[in-house]
Amino acid sequence: MSVDPAVYARLRDIADQLPQIPGIGKVEIADGEIIMMMSPVKRHELAVLRIARQLNAQLPTTHPGHIAYHGADLEDAGLGRLRNPDLMVFPEATLEGEQRAVLPHEVLLAVEIVSKSNPENDYQDKVRDYAAMGIPFYLLVDPRTGTGIVHSEPGYGSREKFVFGDRIAVGPWSLDTSGLLTYA
Repeated sequence: MSVDPAVYARLRDIADQLPQIPGIGKVEIADGEIIMMMSPVKRHELAVLRIARQLNAQLPTTHPGHIAYHGADLEDAGLGRLRNPDLMVFPEATLEGEQRAVLPHEVLLAVEIVSKSNPENDYQDKVRDYAAMGIPFYLLVDPRTGTGIVHSEPGYGSREKFVFGDRIAVGPWSLDTSGLLTYA
């Protein structure tokens, strides 16, 4: 599962030097390859926003100093992985650091909103990667079907399925999924 550190370092350098291309939203590294992700659609981004709002309202009570934030890279150089989850929960102070990416040990929750173009990545590859990184919770939201899965530790052996409209528990947080929309 891991990649030679020199190979990963070279891939990371290449990824950092790629020009911004219209329609390409994220660059990730997995399985010894650079993966260019399509820019998300509006309903994808709306799901991220609505989940982040709910988490950020609860975090001052459950985990003071933590935030639900989108846009940061998640890197595990030892595994040879660079991911960009749609949303992560981690200490706000992490953003003050000089490192290029958030480290897995800082992350309590990773959230992915399944894209129309590459659902296997979220259902298989990222389940494997986030579990290997030791991230306690992985919330998978699928607007294609109006369903989702809450993966929890250890190794994501626990999988709780839900449908849009359910109130779900994700670790210590409670999320109302009635505001999530399916893709048109």
